[in-house]
Amino acid sequence: MKILGINASPKGKESQTLRLVNAVLEGARGAGAETDLVDLCKLEIQYCTACGTCYDSGECTLVDDFPDLFDRMMEADGIVLGSPNYIDSVTAPMKAAFDRLADAIHCQMFSGKYGCAVCTAGGSNEMEVVKYMNHVLTSLGATAIGGVGVAFQGNPDRILPAIERSRELGRELADAIRTRKVYPEQASIHKARRQYFCRLVEANRERWRHEYDWWVAAGEIREK
Repeated sequence: MKILGINASPKGKESQTLRLVNAVLEGARGAGAETDLVDLCKLEIQYCTACGTCYDSGECTLVDDFPDLFDRMMEADGIVLGSPNYIDSVTAPMKAAFDRLADAIHCQMFSGKYGCAVCTAGGSNEMEVVKYMNHVLTSLGATAIGGVGVAFQGNPDRILPAIERSRELGRELADAIRTRKVYPEQASIHKARRQYFCRLVEANRERWRHEYDWWVAAGEIREK
């Protein structure tokens, strides 16, 4: 069982978000998982240009650190997303990485994976950012098991109970992976998404050959 943490705070070792991501990974390790951590702000992730090359070939025209990040995400059974709240959303590096995952969304490449999210905020709306990151996970086909957010509001000690909640979240994540836990509402969403993208890709099979071949190999499109 491999769980990858991705921290999108620019503050490095001083990051409060990193403390939450590490707590999730600590809880997961205690439940038997192997863990890894990515400092997203140390990577070069260029902005998606919407060229559509990945739909046709599975490759990206941009040359940067994204392919290695994507490989690590694909190798993981679980993914932990962490970002501070920047104007009620994730930081720019996290959004840049999300935007490079269009091919993975079309092919629902994270099907069978599990994930969760953590967020820190100075004042408020931390859970809105958690909800957004979990939405991205489900959009990719993964099952989101929950999240932890903390708004400091001038009190740095608020991180302490959030760290303990994050450890528990890590244990829950590892348990969900081990037992292949089913969340009926998300299972219904995943089924509908797979059907939608199968139809979309099949309708564009001449332009999106890589994605068409992906769904054929998955047994969900009968090759014509």
